Amino acid sequence: MASAKETYRAELRAAARQLGERCLYSAAKWAAELLVGVDMDTAPAPSAAMDTPSSSSAASAGRLLHLHRSGGSSFRHRPRPGCGSTSEAGTPLGGVSYVSTPIPDDDAFDSGGDKYLLAKTYFDCREYRRAAHVLQNQAGRKAVFLRCYALYMAGEKRKEAEMIELEGLLGKSNAVNQELVALERELSAHRRTGSIDSFGLYLYGLVLRDKGCEGLARTILVESVNSYPWNWSAWSELQSLCTSSDILNNLNLKNHWMKEFFLASTYLELKMHEEALKRYERLMGVFRCSGYIQAQIATVQYSMRDLDEAEMIFEELLGIDPFRVDSMDIYSNLLYAKESLTALSFLAHRVFLTDKYRPESCCIIANYYSLKGQHEKSVLYFKRALKLDRKYLSAWTLMGHEYVELKNTPAAIDAYRRAVDINPRDFRAWYGLGQTYEMMGMPFYALYYFRKSSYLQPNDARLWIAMAQCYESDPLQMIEEAIKCYERAANCNDTEGIALHQLAKLHGMLGQSEEAAFYYKKDLERMEVEERQGQNFVEALLFLAKHYKSIGSFEEAEHYCTRLLDYTGPEKETAKNMLQGIKRLQSGFPSMDIDHFAL
Repeated sequence: MASAKETYRAELRAAARQLGERCLYSAAKWAAELLVGVDMDTAPAPSAAMDTPSSSSAASAGRLLHLHRSGGSSFRHRPRPGCGSTSEAGTPLGGVSYVSTPIPDDDAFDSGGDKYLLAKTYFDCREYRRAAHVLQNQAGRKAVFLRCYALYMAGEKRKEAEMIELEGLLGKSNAVNQELVALERELSAHRRTGSIDSFGLYLYGLVLRDKGCEGLARTILVESVNSYPWNWSAWSELQSLCTSSDILNNLNLKNHWMKEFFLASTYLELKMHEEALKRYERLMGVFRCSGYIQAQIATVQYSMRDLDEAEMIFEELLGIDPFRVDSMDIYSNLLYAKESLTALSFLAHRVFLTDKYRPESCCIIANYYSLKGQHEKSVLYFKRALKLDRKYLSAWTLMGHEYVELKNTPAAIDAYRRAVDINPRDFRAWYGLGQTYEMMGMPFYALYYFRKSSYLQPNDARLWIAMAQCYESDPLQMIEEAIKCYERAANCNDTEGIALHQLAKLHGMLGQSEEAAFYYKKDLERMEVEERQGQNFVEALLFLAKHYKSIGSFEEAEHYCTRLLDYTGPEKETAKNMLQGIKRLQSGFPSMDIDHFAL
């Protein structure tokens, strides 16, 4: 019996060839990269080590993190316990039994093979209508798919031209693909008669999605991936239609091993980072040499704000695949967040030499100029990225950030709105809209967009802090609501410590000294652990000293006053006077403060 890994390789090899013949080059590339990512080793079977997915995946994650943090060699080349080949073809991952899906036979050259070859050549040359015309009398499923796909692409090409003619290259337009109605009619007829294959179903799903029939599009795409599970393009389109976990859970998907890739990717898109990481860790047991999975793991780590871990994985990936451009825009965002100008400069130079006309390359270069403070140049490169791909989400969002830096609020709002039109789940664009309206002095509009962003990313402290600061602003002065937002931020691992300090100050403003002292103390402990000094540190010491003196806890008050003596400025003199007053009170004499003399 063939091993599971041998089965994967055979399936992926056939899929890469078939997808390429049908001009689905992105899916063919994905399958080919995954094919060489299968690690043919002789380690123990994963099913024995993964009978309990939750505990095993956690252990696997621990091993991965340990290898990175210990500074060892790349984990993709190091055998890990329980992640080798398997002896059962049906139990490849986690002891789960997967359905067997036969690879369909090709009817490419059964009849009309020469015409199909000519049509495919025209298609590769972007002469879509000529390709469709050549196949107009061909009845084979493969020929029908390529003819309909060529018509779809011809309609898309014409739509792009109309957009440029009517509104300019980056302008908005109501142009639509004029082929959608005819294609829907033909493909639905083929589906009713059963004369459509999985590729035709995939195209039918695209047409329905473009027409706004998302529910039916999901149903059709599920049929497509159940029939032919190796078409990653179909899985990707299905993922774009899964906008909530409820929709995802209601999909009637067969239990094929490709479903694991889909679920992991969808969990990442839905911000279910822990679930995504567990699944990618399990997949690494078989596809240990897959650059795609490593890039996805790094993306998950970046989304979870584990920047150091993500950076290590991206560096290893570039060391093994130095001409890689895929996912490097995420790496550039990471380097931007860490303000690593040298590393970002090196990455920008590398992708420029590799392929400067990729949208990702332009985005990386734009990030570099933004970090240097050259925001006009940054906008220029984001526009270049969008000329190459109008639906490149990151470019719209990040260009909006650049316009905010340039104080060009109308352009920023337009860029952010274009981003949410492409993906309504992009919390960064909603946050950007809130920030922009706050700059314009429109706090109620800002609150609406901040709420949208925090709903999509509820564990991001920065979003709750932005909303709290909006509640604090002079036009609103909704202090109680601000406190609630700061509390959420404090519970979401606020690494900058803004929430604790603001909670202490706001409770102090409301006269709630016990609550204020509690948060000042927590903030002080945080700053001590992080070895931070500054005005916030002095402010916390001073408040705690006054608070404990006022409630008669003289030892605590004396402790904080003594610590204030290490600082210069008026706080030091205040601490000296307080210490003198405490000593008088402890010795039984009245405190000689201003109120005492007034009496």
